[in-house]
Amino acid sequence: MSTEVNQRNAYKVWAVDDVVYGPVDISTLTQWVKEERILHNTWIFSVASEKWAKAGTVPELSAHFAAPAKHATNAGASSSASDKALLISGLKPGMLRRVKVFAEMTDQQLGRFVQMMEVIQVPAFKEFIKKESTAEAMYAVLEGELRARLMVGTKESTLATYQAGDIFGEMCLFDEGVRSADVLTHTDCRLLKISATRFKEMCQSHPELSVPLLIALGRTLSGRMRNDNRRLSELVSLSRAAK
Repeated sequence: MSTEVNQRNAYKVWAVDDVVYGPVDISTLTQWVKEERILHNTWIFSVASEKWAKAGTVPELSAHFAAPAKHATNAGASSSASDKALLISGLKPGMLRRVKVFAEMTDQQLGRFVQMMEVIQVPAFKEFIKKESTAEAMYAVLEGELRARLMVGTKESTLATYQAGDIFGEMCLFDEGVRSADVLTHTDCRLLKISATRFKEMCQSHPELSVPLLIALGRTLSGRMRNDNRRLSELVSLSRAAK
């Protein structure tokens, strides 16, 4: 009897990646609302009524939305990616759209892509990556700030600073080398870990997801190479002028 009652009170969630999740009970849905994995305009299916409805109109959920009117107004204008709910625990909507290399992905592609990856938390003031360690993953910064450094003797040289929207460690997706610098956190950070092994598998099985990222990475690497060439040219010019 209890199984029948649970099934009758169950719900299903239609996510941005066109996958239906569930059935789940109302307590799980409530927790997903708090984590912003479900937003006001996320579609919910009630097994009892056999109907789809937006989460903000479901009586058991409506009271848990901080500002339903605001979401309703936004939905009437244009449906941006930040208004979509990706069913990844701890990942707030809109975080992924800060990452520049994801800009060319559709909502559906992005939703499917991120569910194959891993969101990790790294505390402040931690040596997250050590120079010469095995490179196994690329990282996208969702929240926080980090820096890449080189130690020459006892002196530190900062190579780059990474903030929300930046990526680092992308070379591991193309070779099996080692890290060329240390990476340390300035603040508590939330990162999207993109495993090199998992990405290679995706290239073979889901090219529609990997190709947009590969193109974006190519642009990013090309831009960095141009900047490095410009700096090298300036250093050579200064060196010759000093002679």
